[in-house]
Amino acid sequence: MKIGILSFAHLHAEAYIGNLRAIPGVELIGLADEDHARGQHFAELFETRLYPGYEALLADRPDGVIVCSENANHRPLVELAAQAGVHVLSEKPLATSLAEAQAMLDACRNAQVKLMTAFPMRFSAPLLEVKARLDSGNLGQIYACNTTNQGQMPKQHRAWFVDKQLAGGGAVMDHVVHLADVLRWYLQSEVVEVYAQTNHILHAETVDVETGGLLLLTFADGAFASLDCSWSKPLNWPTWGGLTMELVGERGLTVIDAFSQNLELYNHKRPGHAWLYWGSDANQAMIEEFVAAIREDRPPQVTGEDGYRALEVALAAYASAESGQPVQLPLP
Repeated sequence: MKIGILSFAHLHAEAYIGNLRAIPGVELIGLADEDHARGQHFAELFETRLYPGYEALLADRPDGVIVCSENANHRPLVELAAQAGVHVLSEKPLATSLAEAQAMLDACRNAQVKLMTAFPMRFSAPLLEVKARLDSGNLGQIYACNTTNQGQMPKQHRAWFVDKQLAGGGAVMDHVVHLADVLRWYLQSEVVEVYAQTNHILHAETVDVETGGLLLLTFADGAFASLDCSWSKPLNWPTWGGLTMELVGERGLTVIDAFSQNLELYNHKRPGHAWLYWGSDANQAMIEEFVAAIREDRPPQVTGEDGYRALEVALAAYASAESGQPVQLPLP
């Protein structure tokens, strides 16, 4: 199976190289990037082919591609791949508007190619364990959830993350989609109302997007959830971010920390404190699922529709923060 990467704008593309090369029978054919200097750098770093353009890579007839462009540029790359009959794994958020996301869904459906959204938390070992317990009924009905997705402000990794036109927003767009997707997956219920407040207290002098947000979601089954989606971790924090959840159910409280499987390292050199992760690789499992869906000719476990629904929650949060009122879903 042949897989290519379209754009290296997103930092996750660097990890996907190793993920692809670890799967038997999968060939990474190379990458293409509209930023030729960036593409050349990563092609040399990972010793892979740099194509002169996206069309040239698609002309080599890969079975699938991974779209790792800026959020606002997902749609044209997904549509190019669909027109070439190539299956797509797109970084999250799926797009920066519902109209763009719907166009991507339509393009892939019409071309009969698979569209998967990159939500690695669906493949996190701690989250999978809790999902199994939910599905078995061990935890009973879930009444409420308290969740966090906090991290460092990503400007130092890729500057476009704090460009509203390219990213679609700040911390809300970056972090809400992960939590919204996991909650929909856990509760098997859709969000019907979003209330949100955002702020720009942190990093106010260096970026002009929101760096903090707090959401309250109401689900169709009556459950509700709070989401802290801030860029609140300092740059010397031992890891880039984290994801935690507390689920309050009829049989007690369940606490989940997706990134707690680590060793603490204290070093005289900077950075002095680091977490060395030893747990399972959710990205690896996600890429393997994309490959398996193509090989087995079936829908992926995480679909483009899932990406659309998670994006809808993030966009509703922006609308609520602007109006000061709860916003009903689905959005027009």
